[in-house]
Amino acid sequence: MRGLRQRRRNRAAARALRPARMGLPDVLRVGAVGLRTRPLRAFLSALGIAIGIAAMVAVVGVSSSSRADLDRTLRALGTNVLTVSPGSTFAGEAAQLPLEAESMVDRIGPVSAVSAIGKVPDTAVYRNGKIPKVETNGLAAYAARTDLLKTVGAELRSGVWLHASTGRYPATVLGASAARRLGIGRIEPGTRVLIGHRMFTVVGVLEPAPLAPELDTAALVGWPAAASELGFDGHATVLYTRSDESSVEDVRAVLGTTANPKAPNEVDVSRPSDALAAQQAAGEAFTGLLLGLGAVALLVGGVGVANTMVISVLERRAEVGLRRSLGATRGQIRNQFLAESLLLSALGGVGGAVLGAAVTGGYAVYQGWPSVVPVWAVAGGVGATLVIGALAGLYPALRAARLSPTEALTAH
Repeated sequence: MRGLRQRRRNRAAARALRPARMGLPDVLRVGAVGLRTRPLRAFLSALGIAIGIAAMVAVVGVSSSSRADLDRTLRALGTNVLTVSPGSTFAGEAAQLPLEAESMVDRIGPVSAVSAIGKVPDTAVYRNGKIPKVETNGLAAYAARTDLLKTVGAELRSGVWLHASTGRYPATVLGASAARRLGIGRIEPGTRVLIGHRMFTVVGVLEPAPLAPELDTAALVGWPAAASELGFDGHATVLYTRSDESSVEDVRAVLGTTANPKAPNEVDVSRPSDALAAQQAAGEAFTGLLLGLGAVALLVGGVGVANTMVISVLERRAEVGLRRSLGATRGQIRNQFLAESLLLSALGGVGGAVLGAAVTGGYAVYQGWPSVVPVWAVAGGVGATLVIGALAGLYPALRAARLSPTEALTAH
């Protein structure tokens, strides 16, 4: 009986000496002590994490903003534009579209609009007659139909477009790049350029044309004026068509045979919006490379956190020994340092996400894009920092937990 009472008293004493349990708020509060007592070291360690996260969020955000701008452009311009251009003959020579190609394509039922340009061969464009002939700047003269802008979705930056009257006289509308290379900003009265051997009056300048990039480096003149002033033979170089959205692929299948029934294999048919999408895909490959660099920066930041935590354990052995002497368990010591590592990483992750979003917004505003920062990128970035923080702090936390009170106090 006496032994039973003694065992009960021992169990009661053991329960009385059981260490108090620490809730999550207590663990976070204790873990934050190391950050508050060493603010500069904590800031520098969190900065490494923040740089990696900011790089990843900014790369994803800029890429998403660029894609959103492309989608907006395609919605505005339409994805139902198809182009027809001459290819090559079996002998490898440049082919030529028939003179009636434009009218034949216009007969296709689902086609709602057709327009064309025709390159004037051996005709360069200069600011004046004093420019050396070899310095063409890559500019060329094209005959253009009056309904070209509506068909390709291009817009004027300044001036007016060619119409039935100006199309018969030596007047020209310059593409965006052509105007810049010729040094023409605003159109002043009497502004002229040399096309071939004839001076043409500049009546308008185009905005960049995403669906017809060949217009950017062109000097466009009316079809009749190109024939009378520059000796244009009337053969179209590029036909532009718009079709019903639901019939684009059907139209695409018959465009070659319709434009040149005698030699359909000498006709190239393309969809300009596909080229823009391919360009975006190339940009996404580059984005993947930048994301890899951001991941490396994030890894370096994690190594910095691990280094900080190891040093923190070495410097705070006396604290660990004192807490163990006062009854703290190994698990509580482990949780303390693990919480410190997670808080350090979380500060870097949140700061990096905010910085990356700010960079994305600033760059999007500068480029005139819609600002898009995917939620998954921000959440994934912060989540990655927590994982890295847990991995970086695990070894130092376990090392601190293994210290015995006497060993820690004696080492101090």
